[in-house]
Amino acid sequence: MIDVLSLFTIGFAFFVVAVSPGPATLSNATIAMSKGRKIALVYGLGLSSGMFLWGVVAVSGMGAVLQSSVYVLMVLKVLGGLYLLRLAYVSFKASLVIEDQENLAQIQACSYRKWFMRGFILNSSNPKTVVAWMAALSMGMQGHNDVMSLILALLTCMLVGYLVNIMYSLVFSVKGIMGMYQKCRRWVERAAAGMFALAGFGLLKSALNRS
Repeated sequence: MIDVLSLFTIGFAFFVVAVSPGPATLSNATIAMSKGRKIALVYGLGLSSGMFLWGVVAVSGMGAVLQSSVYVLMVLKVLGGLYLLRLAYVSFKASLVIEDQENLAQIQACSYRKWFMRGFILNSSNPKTVVAWMAALSMGMQGHNDVMSLILALLTCMLVGYLVNIMYSLVFSVKGIMGMYQKCRRWVERAAAGMFALAGFGLLKSALNRS
């Protein structure tokens, strides 16, 4: 069975991947600054659950199959790219809206379930996540292919993923940071839109190149 050092190696490798700036962490930070801690935590839970989906795919061995299945992977990348472009449009549109009490009321009316699903869809629509999983697992799984080792590795990465999303939700929902966001909200939303657009076009380009 896998040892503690190997689990630590896998967990650290996954932490580096999970904490790096990307569509998921960017959206988590933006939502924490704009919507507050509770909504950000629910959204982060959705992100982590979407990440868990790809973790199961990677651990079960389907990740390698998916990587070798050119057309299936291409379709998934197209769908993921289009969803990221939709997020870019939504973020840019939000930057043009003047926030008032009516808008804030609409935000509160949006159920936690919807915020959870938004996070889940974002991470589960990006097939590149399985590559990150496989890279992290390969760091410490040499010679440990039994079921228990795979389960422990999966749980370790999931714990790290949840902690990273919680960290982003807590740090960026601090009142001082939220106040700074309110002062430059439009520019933050437009920067987020640009990041989502780049990520979306990157996935579409990758799909067209069949990589």
